[in-house]
Amino acid sequence: MSAKKMNMTTKILIWMGAGLVLGSLINAFASDVKFVQDYFVNGIFHVLGAIFVSLLKMLVVPLVTFSLICGVCGIGDINKLGRVGAKAFGLFMLTTALAITLAITVSSIVGPGKNFDLNQTNKVEFVAPESPPLSQVIINLVPSNPVTAYAEGNMLQIIFFTILFAVCILMIGERGKSIITGAEKLNEVMMQVVNVVMHIAPYGVFALMAKTFSVQGLGLILPMISYFGVVALVLILHATGTMMILLKVLGRVSPLTFLKKMRGVQIFAFSTSSSNATIPVTLRATEKRLGVENSTASFVVPFGATINMDGTAIMQGVATVFIANVYGIELGLTGYLTVIGMAVLASIGTAGVPGVGLIMLAMVFNQVGLPVEGIALIMGVDRLLDMMRTAVNVTGDAAVTTIVARSENSISMDTFNDPNAGNVEEVHLPHKSS
Repeated sequence: MSAKKMNMTTKILIWMGAGLVLGSLINAFASDVKFVQDYFVNGIFHVLGAIFVSLLKMLVVPLVTFSLICGVCGIGDINKLGRVGAKAFGLFMLTTALAITLAITVSSIVGPGKNFDLNQTNKVEFVAPESPPLSQVIINLVPSNPVTAYAEGNMLQIIFFTILFAVCILMIGERGKSIITGAEKLNEVMMQVVNVVMHIAPYGVFALMAKTFSVQGLGLILPMISYFGVVALVLILHATGTMMILLKVLGRVSPLTFLKKMRGVQIFAFSTSSSNATIPVTLRATEKRLGVENSTASFVVPFGATINMDGTAIMQGVATVFIANVYGIELGLTGYLTVIGMAVLASIGTAGVPGVGLIMLAMVFNQVGLPVEGIALIMGVDRLLDMMRTAVNVTGDAAVTTIVARSENSISMDTFNDPNAGNVEEVHLPHKSS
């Protein structure tokens, strides 16, 4: 297969594998070599990876804004907008509840942490971050200053303001037509910017993987293999099992086709560890690859990136059982049901808060009486699991978007079933002929 013919997903996969191998080798054999650490790990890899993530984050706010304006104006019906929002919210809560139930069930069967020696790990001091009260989260939905919300990339505030703005464009009728046309053109331009950024993706992914594995290394996993293995297993089961059953039953589409088309997005999410940074790629895939209309995708994808916490819920379920086993604490059925309820509520209550996983875990531990300092045990491998969690989260975002689109009849099944739909095209810069 020549480089010209190789599709983008294959290219990214190859470079991701190369980064993983090179990073692991550096960690094993050159972790003390100053030249390698200074010039490669903290030099080239760090700079390229940081620039790549910044490029993705740079796209998020303008793309979500223009796409959402087009989406709301495309729906043109406030009732339908409310219906789409309610369906998406209900499905995100359902998948989070299913995810944590699966995590607790599998963990209870496998029993990670039962023969764990507390002395074999390096003690890391853990200070539980404060979680905001639910009342404050609701207040924070409304931006007191939209410019600040845009500057800080606060997704829920941006979504709130943009929907309100788009609804008011519809309310002024004919005079708003030119604004809608302008937003559609700007949305097209932003999609083209995503295309351009996709072409440097393989090298950005390589740098991110090389840096992560140079610092973390695969050796870190060994003392925590039972915990790491169970979280990884449940994440895979949820993404390829639970989500695909929902997609087949509620969405009435082929899970296999869906997974093939989502592979590129999952790799992006895995390498960046950020659902928000992956929004441009998820939006592009749901619209161009899966055939979901912009009116649905533009609302559900950013909403899901903010409140859909399936991967985090799985980590919480396994971590709760693991820490309970390590410290010899019996939680019982009531404790586990509390964990399930807390995880679903916390996924709404901590939406859009940085370090959300650890905040939610600290809240859950406090509620069921587990020692919060136990979180320090799992922090070593959390970075690698965070990459997997993010890949599962974006899979959930796209699956729910597809199910909602099917229920609203706003998906092109021809596009969905076309294996080549939405492949990244070659980017040609315009030039004048002499």
